[in-house]
Amino acid sequence: MTTQPQRLQYLEAMGLTAWVARYRLPHARPTDACEWELPERPASKPPAERLHALLDEAEAASARQPAPDPVVPETPRPAAPGRARQLLGGEPKGEVAESPDNANGVADEAIAPQEPLRFALQVACLGDRWLLVVPATSPPDATQLQLLGNALQAVGIVPGRLPVFETFRWPLIEAPSVSSPLEEAREGLHAYIDGARRRGWAPERVLIFGHEETVERVLAIERDYCEALALPGWQGPGLDELARSADAKRSLWPVLRGWAQAWSRDAEAGADG
Repeated sequence: MTTQPQRLQYLEAMGLTAWVARYRLPHARPTDACEWELPERPASKPPAERLHALLDEAEAASARQPAPDPVVPETPRPAAPGRARQLLGGEPKGEVAESPDNANGVADEAIAPQEPLRFALQVACLGDRWLLVVPATSPPDATQLQLLGNALQAVGIVPGRLPVFETFRWPLIEAPSVSSPLEEAREGLHAYIDGARRRGWAPERVLIFGHEETVERVLAIERDYCEALALPGWQGPGLDELARSADAKRSLWPVLRGWAQAWSRDAEAGADG
């Protein structure tokens, strides 16, 4: 800790005038009266030389003090006087001060900027319980919604109303570059879902209709589990494909039976909770 006399010495050596308040502010505590004896410094030396002399004294005093036993091994930080000397241009040639981040030859530089991920989702919540996600820039049309409603009703999944899809676009604000595209996209989607919870959404699983490379990276569904949202998940044909393909409809039928069981199971779990 730098004492007041030392601080005044540094200011005087740098050619800076130390100002002292002449008046006490209203309701302020009075300053304790004391006198500091300052060692005389030759005025013939320029301020820069006097400051270097003070830095030499500080470094010598620091070297004489015994180093405390380290609790956790770590790379020591360079002493403050050494950094001040470097700023003044007093480092000897060929001597380079390294920061802890540059230890072992690792360059201290910022993470290279990257392009943000760009995608659009149509998101709804079936019965405020199941997230329905369609990778698309526009909501499903009336035919696709009717197909989805008929398929769910055929296996006994009858929510109070048909889901209303909302558009989620990323990035929310266009930026030329970001540091972590995938992490930031997932955080943005999490923030959107958390905001929808205030409107009654309580997601228990997620169903993705359609395939899109960027969306698959963000949601990361593997083995019927969505890693990004930490929910059970499923991904299959898009609603447009189901509307025009008989094979896609037939492949969905066994999946629908599993959904019916999961819908009842999740409802019972919610009632018990």
